Amino acid sequence: MQHILEKIKSAISGDVFVVLVIIFVGISSFCLGRLSVIESRKMPIQMLSPRQGAAVAESILGEEAEQSVVPEVANLGGQYVASKKGTKYHFPWCGGAARISEENKIWFNSKEEAEKAGYTPAGNCKGLSDK
Repeated sequence: MQHILEKIKSAISGDVFVVLVIIFVGISSFCLGRLSVIESRKMPIQMLSPRQGAAVAESILGEEAEQSVVPEVANLGGQYVASKKGTKYHFPWCGGAARISEENKIWFNSKEEAEKAGYTPAGNCKGLSDK
């Protein structure tokens, strides 16, 4: 490594080499700083009711939207789902909710409603429990 640096230094005068190193360090620092900002700006998940979700889908897709998209969103029974045979409630997109068969699904509109029915938040659904 030292040998390579000596060749570079001999090819470029000392002052130019220092300026190039400073520019390289500055650009690298700027790029790394931008990357850290991009990582910290994650958009929060917004909870929508089935009606709000259908309205958003219609506004995004416009009047030319396929009719199958909106009913799929509108068919959700609530914001939280649990199994008739289980003790935990989930967000509809959580892995635990995906494993519940359709005939065993119970839908709730609020956490309070699910907890009144005797269910507790699933630990594997991010953002569900207040921990």
